[in-house]
Amino acid sequence: MASTPFHARRDALETYFDRTAAQAWEQLTSDAPVSGVRATVRAGRDRMRGTLLDWMGADLRGARLLDAGCGTGALSIEAAARGADVVAIDIAGNLVDVARRRAGGLPIDWRVGDMLDPALGHFDFVVAMDSLIHYRAQDIAATAAALGARTQALLFTIAPRTPALTAMHAVGKLFPRGDRSPAIEPVAPARLKAMLPGNVRREMRVTSGFYISHALELRP
Repeated sequence: MASTPFHARRDALETYFDRTAAQAWEQLTSDAPVSGVRATVRAGRDRMRGTLLDWMGADLRGARLLDAGCGTGALSIEAAARGADVVAIDIAGNLVDVARRRAGGLPIDWRVGDMLDPALGHFDFVVAMDSLIHYRAQDIAATAAALGARTQALLFTIAPRTPALTAMHAVGKLFPRGDRSPAIEPVAPARLKAMLPGNVRREMRVTSGFYISHALELRP
């Protein structure tokens, strides 16, 4: 299993987010000043996070939620503030440490590990915001099937295949290999939806400068 493209990419992501870019992501997800390009990414992520939270509702008391790929924890913290019982997991331990410090004592179950671990149990909501954008369509579909089997509603985002995103992806390949982040994998939403189990209840795209992300809500 460890030799599959999916697991090889996951290992690369762990190295990048846990070591190479941990400090950069801590800054991006804070309120510290950032460059114009990063400001567009921050604004887009804020808008996407707000969308996913609104899809789940303002009152989440009694709901169990898995934040699959929680990063520095912004969605987990806001969901917990709405009353959700949150399990937040990420492969990057350094980012989880940042999230734990930012949580201010909120009762969130922070974990470092695999979002697909069946021992995590069942949830009312599973959210994977921008944690699947580095994978191919078939891997996203397989992950959605695994997570969807353990929840009433799976909310996740993909990098939609658009001319702008394709151009950004091509430009990124011009940087020296050691300076690159793990490449995103632009996916055609229509093609992916045909591969998904369950029903796509709603979807929405957020475009903010260098941030382009497409959210889907999948129901059994």
